[in-house]
Amino acid sequence: MRLVGLLAFTCLAGLTPLAAKAAGADTLTFDPNSFTTVHITLDGQPMEVRRYQMVYVAKPVEIDVTKRASLGGAPAGGPAPTANGTAPPNGQGPMASSTDPLAWQSMYVYVPATSTADAKTAIILQVNNGGWMASPARDIVREGAALSSTSDTDNTGAALKAGYVVVSAGTRSRGIVDTKGDWAGKAPAVVVDAKAAIRYLRKNDAVMPGSAERIVITGTSGGGGLSAAVSASGNSPDYLPELAAIGAAGIDAAGRSTVRDDVFATIAYCPINDLGHADAAYEWQYGGLRTASNSPASAVDAAHQAGSKTLAEAYPAYLESLGLKDASGAPLTVATLPAAIVAMVKASAEDALARGTKIPALGEDFEIARRGPPGAASTGVTKLKNDWLTIENGKVTAIDYGQYLAFVAANQTLKGVPAFDSSGNTGNKGVTGENSLFGSAKVQYANFSAYGWDHNDTAGDGSGRDDTGKDWAAYTAGEGAALARQIKLVSPIPYLTSRTTTVAPYWYVRHGTIDRDTAFAVQATLAAAINNNPKVKQANVKLAWMRGHAGDYDVQEAYGWLASVLRQAGDPKPAT
Repeated sequence: MRLVGLLAFTCLAGLTPLAAKAAGADTLTFDPNSFTTVHITLDGQPMEVRRYQMVYVAKPVEIDVTKRASLGGAPAGGPAPTANGTAPPNGQGPMASSTDPLAWQSMYVYVPATSTADAKTAIILQVNNGGWMASPARDIVREGAALSSTSDTDNTGAALKAGYVVVSAGTRSRGIVDTKGDWAGKAPAVVVDAKAAIRYLRKNDAVMPGSAERIVITGTSGGGGLSAAVSASGNSPDYLPELAAIGAAGIDAAGRSTVRDDVFATIAYCPINDLGHADAAYEWQYGGLRTASNSPASAVDAAHQAGSKTLAEAYPAYLESLGLKDASGAPLTVATLPAAIVAMVKASAEDALARGTKIPALGEDFEIARRGPPGAASTGVTKLKNDWLTIENGKVTAIDYGQYLAFVAANQTLKGVPAFDSSGNTGNKGVTGENSLFGSAKVQYANFSAYGWDHNDTAGDGSGRDDTGKDWAAYTAGEGAALARQIKLVSPIPYLTSRTTTVAPYWYVRHGTIDRDTAFAVQATLAAAINNNPKVKQANVKLAWMRGHAGDYDVQEAYGWLASVLRQAGDPKPAT
């Protein structure tokens, strides 16, 4: 026995810190005594926070931390982008880095010293998947940090001040390779990992601070899309095979679920969602406005303009198939959608006016601050003429929808054609867009829309009609059913409209009025799907005035809203 113990100690000593934590008899049991005390200042006052770190699945996937995905071309002097296959990544892409191979399925848990015995406080689950990229767990509350609860950009400070438990979770997604050489973040891995983190919190609810009945998932861009997908698909059996494969909590030997993975609320910013139809929505909204001055040069050549037209023509049938209603109760169609978008813009402008924001009169100039890279200063101010918004006596009296869209496109260059499913089709070169989220673990990317698949013109990449001999409809109805399933499992729309899941009852969603990263049509459709779902108790879905593609810019409003819905919901019942 002593020899076995010595061997076990020797093996553990060679493991990474997270691997050592995952090697215990029960990797999914929370140890309340395994924490580090972190000393910070909050609003200038000293504060102690307990910091825990754990792997939240029993069978984590080990990531090769030396390799990163090629997402948008090779570095100067480097190799050309790899074709679809198993060639190792070449170092490109905005993937967050980590030196620990298990960091993508781990999380940090931060507990204010005043909340260590509070079993009712909310748990803020932060996901960091901009661009739907993989993200290792981030240590966001470090020794000596100075946080603020009154800032409009410090959501962690606001959460700790309120006594909430804060969780910073890592998740697999596109752009990572495991130690076997496989692409380890293929859909639905990112949603599965977020659900596994939730299941860990629920399994350990009786011994952890905070209430697993008050989990609030929050993220921006791809992280906003992830937050929406998780919030819409609570307890769906669709994810059980993947949850079982990674040893998520609450999956029994027969593959049945014994623990829930629904959430109480979401705070989602500019959610990139409904990827399978986002290209069609983008071209329906912006295609007719494309010019050489507001689009990439390639997007206005004959091939791309033809592609834009084909995509736009596919959108009306899809939108009508959802059976959604607008705010008036009328069917949401391409005939009523512009009015729904205008109504959201009008509400945003009038909200800004009520807050004392000065909005230029018709014919005057907006002054829009350009954002630099994260952590950098503004890159300056752009002046754009207000030729679309009329205000009289403090009220919006007219909005020219077409001129508004042109204004947004003038502020920031539109995406190419297609905007999301661009690899391998329409003459686009390299691996671009969200394609690398889809396909098998053996291939770098797969087209994920009917247009992208049917127009793939890259021979030998394994994707498209050119290589398979089947168009999108035939392929996804047969051997490509797994690809169609991937698309569904990362989208909130099928789950919100099917009404078969435990949808989060509270939604706070924001998208900027000058954000062109996805179509306003996509966000208005998401808003309708949320509002149409009878399980949603409160939907606070708005456009944020003169905001681009960003998040956590209205922390005081968002966390004021959260406090109000927590009061409305009352004390949580014990988790099940």
